Amino acid sequence: MAKDKAKPKADDKLSDKDYEKLLEQLQIELVKFQRDVIADGTKVAIVVEGRDGAGKDGTIKRIVEHMSPRETRVVALSKPTDRDRASWYFQRYVPFLPAGGEIVLFNRSWYNRAGVEPVMGFCSPEQTKSFLDEAPHFETMLTRAGVRLVKYYLDISKEEQKERLADRRSNPLKQWKISPIDAAAMKKWSAYSEARDAMFMRTSHDAAPWFVVKANRKKIARLNIIRHLLGQFDYKGKDEKVLKVDPAIVFRFTEKALTQDLLAH
Repeated sequence: MAKDKAKPKADDKLSDKDYEKLLEQLQIELVKFQRDVIADGTKVAIVVEGRDGAGKDGTIKRIVEHMSPRETRVVALSKPTDRDRASWYFQRYVPFLPAGGEIVLFNRSWYNRAGVEPVMGFCSPEQTKSFLDEAPHFETMLTRAGVRLVKYYLDISKEEQKERLADRRSNPLKQWKISPIDAAAMKKWSAYSEARDAMFMRTSHDAAPWFVVKANRKKIARLNIIRHLLGQFDYKGKDEKVLKVDPAIVFRFTEKALTQDLLAH
């Protein structure tokens, strides 16, 4: 199984106080960024994917914490209805896409069909194949329509997932996160790995590449995701000094990630 091979960086030794200071600097940058998004009518969609316990909720929480609630939306859809199942697969996501001046974060997304649905038997192999064929075309249409689409996958080790899921069960403040899917997460680890790898190979494309985040260390992952996200855009008052990303933590997916054992298996 792949370990988190990132070499120790300065962030690794962060105290809670230093982390909060760095996070505040980045959240100030996010506010600057959103000011320009609103003024310019930019449409921003951010996909946050990853295994159960990978840190999606905490990452999104830190991104949106000080942003305008009127122009910022977090989308985390529940299981599809009968009507959803009888519709074009992407149709249920279209109403939640950003209009001009909006930032939308998808806490899981249409990529359910590449991960949890096939692994748990919620869709057929033919449906997954169709999705993998169609997703790049769907995303290319979005980008041609002016949507700035950024996709992150938070990657954690099997040991780290085990610890985090155990914490959910024992922590009364995290009881809402517990789901029947959690019980299968560990048992189906290999199946999820295979589905993830196929998803990367088929749906990382020039219009919307996948960015992998080594997320065993939550705070470091959060800081680097925000730095990386802001680095994808130009905005007034941008402070490049606080946006240096550790390339061992966030990197664009290429086939090398599979051949050089850069992902958790």
